[in-house]
Amino acid sequence: MGDIAQSGSSAPPAFPVVRAATFEDIGIALAQGWDDFLKAPFYGLFLGGVYALGGLLVVATVAWFGMGYLAYPLAAGFVLIGPFIAAGLYEVSRRLERDEKLEWRGVLRVIFAQSGREFAWMAFVSIFAFIVWMYQVRLLVALFLGFQSFANFGAFIYMVFTTGEGLAFLAVGHLVGAVMASLVFSLTVVSFPLLLDRDVDFITAMIVSVQAVIKSPVVMLCWAFAIVIIVVLASAPFFLGLFVALPVLGHATWRLYRRIVEPI
Repeated sequence: MGDIAQSGSSAPPAFPVVRAATFEDIGIALAQGWDDFLKAPFYGLFLGGVYALGGLLVVATVAWFGMGYLAYPLAAGFVLIGPFIAAGLYEVSRRLERDEKLEWRGVLRVIFAQSGREFAWMAFVSIFAFIVWMYQVRLLVALFLGFQSFANFGAFIYMVFTTGEGLAFLAVGHLVGAVMASLVFSLTVVSFPLLLDRDVDFITAMIVSVQAVIKSPVVMLCWAFAIVIIVVLASAPFFLGLFVALPVLGHATWRLYRRIVEPI
């Protein structure tokens, strides 16, 4: 893969050129993502399973420690680290696109290779956003619901939906979450596949990603909304739907990146 081992040329890489996305691009990317999943289902199911089981483990952990009220925000915030998990899916789509041989060793090698590249810094941005999200949830719980403990998750849900403080917590929490999600989405919508594909720094990748959103805000907003809806519906049955939803979205993200970022 030429982007991992670059030549000795001293010339700086050209700044990626972004074109405006269309709704047709979104539709084609999703169709191609589904097609990539069907062509290499075992890769998708494995990587989607890692993500799904990770989500279950996180939620089960907070439930074990009697903090079930964090299950929903954890599930929502867990989406923020999805792009890093999807690195292998981008590589699978890249190989399918170029008619290259698919093998586990090659795909896993590309995933692990990202730990020493700019991709890892971009992953840090996503994980940091996830941590900030969880801290602000705890802050909102304290501000609106006080420092009380809840006997179980049912008690928390009852208080949230039957009291003024609980409804205010829901409204403000979703508003803050929407703002954070929009920011993270703008910074990452094409940055992860770009970093996998080219030798650029993560700051450049984030700039390019924001440019993609600015050039077609309505289309990108609909793409973000589609991702949220798909992930929420897939997460409902104990994250099991993510076994399929994540790989399809991962493949589609690569295909969309290839359509809106001009090739070198």
